[in-house]
Amino acid sequence: MAVGLHSPARLPPIAGLRIGTAEAGIKYSDRPDLVVFELADTTQCAAMFTRNRFCAAPVILARKHLRQGAPRYLVINSGNANAGTGEAGLRDASKVCATLAALGGCATETVLPFSTGVIGEPLPVARLCKALPGVLKSLDEDAWLHAAHAIMTTDTVAKGAYRKIPCTNGKAHVVGIAKGSGMIRPDMATMLVFIATDLAVTSKLLQRALQEAVATSFHRITVDGDTSTNDACVLVATGAAGTAVINSTDDPAYAELCQALGEVCQELAQAIVRDGEGATKFITIEVCEGGSEQECLDIAFTIAHSPLVKSAFFASDPNWGRILAAIGRAPLPNLSIEKIRVHLGEVCIVEDGGRAVSYREELGQAVMDEPEIAVRVALGRGTSQATVWTSDLSYDYVRINAEYRT
Repeated sequence: MAVGLHSPARLPPIAGLRIGTAEAGIKYSDRPDLVVFELADTTQCAAMFTRNRFCAAPVILARKHLRQGAPRYLVINSGNANAGTGEAGLRDASKVCATLAALGGCATETVLPFSTGVIGEPLPVARLCKALPGVLKSLDEDAWLHAAHAIMTTDTVAKGAYRKIPCTNGKAHVVGIAKGSGMIRPDMATMLVFIATDLAVTSKLLQRALQEAVATSFHRITVDGDTSTNDACVLVATGAAGTAVINSTDDPAYAELCQALGEVCQELAQAIVRDGEGATKFITIEVCEGGSEQECLDIAFTIAHSPLVKSAFFASDPNWGRILAAIGRAPLPNLSIEKIRVHLGEVCIVEDGGRAVSYREELGQAVMDEPEIAVRVALGRGTSQATVWTSDLSYDYVRINAEYRT
């Protein structure tokens, strides 16, 4: 059960963008597993992809197509990752793009493919292509939540978020959906994320805005430390709101776009952790007083990736020694343990190199019993800070992944 997370009641439409879904029967029955985004011809696109060397065929093809121009369609399937499938996988992804392009009356290179699901299995391309005409017939501006459900795999909650752009008097929005639950330690963005705005933005600024938003959202989450072969995060700007083109970082509208985009990305990133496979706890790890942001991240991720720490959170066990040990083995040179202070919630557990004098077990237990927990680490060596979000490690995580292909 997702921790403090519910599917949004509604996500507003974005002018210049329509969405269709269908049941292609790729892996699941009686649920949509195929999505198409139709984009206005004024649309600009930015994207970030996994750096996993075994990246999936759709990732390779989407990168290639993006270099050739702005897309008219995005096509996404769940249930099969089309990863680890070699040249056959590339041919299958290309066939899907070509089929959709023929139906939509555009060039194959203007279709970007995305897939998520089991790695190493051939894509059932015939079933997927057969379902595409039905997807196009279902195209609708008001179908974000349908798409959010269709891209789910082990997710238990459809994930979506939106913000209004203040300078447009509510006429323009940033809307996004995401899927992801396991294999979460993004090395670019996250599992699959699709975000749109109806503002007009140059492609260069759109890419910059996306990279900045990802840096403090999807790059700051981990469920299990695994980076997927299929990670992709796409941001499109349709320009259909009728506003002036944003072509400078000095434009006040650019700052408002970045603010809204950052909030949407952070909400979606945290939703992925809250819905982490088997998660029962949502954990915020804040590290401050570091010599650099990177060393704060090194400490935070060392704590977040520790199976012993994560198991203690699942057990609601205030075994603070595990947190201390994780800090001590993080890759930081010349770490002065006497300067470090550690808080569990508002309870100081470590100071002056050991257990805080004021600490009592019942205080730590009260914090660990909560579903949402904050760990705060002050390093006493600078002014930098960073925050990472993670989940606990439960029996269900092992069960879900043990049964994933059955």
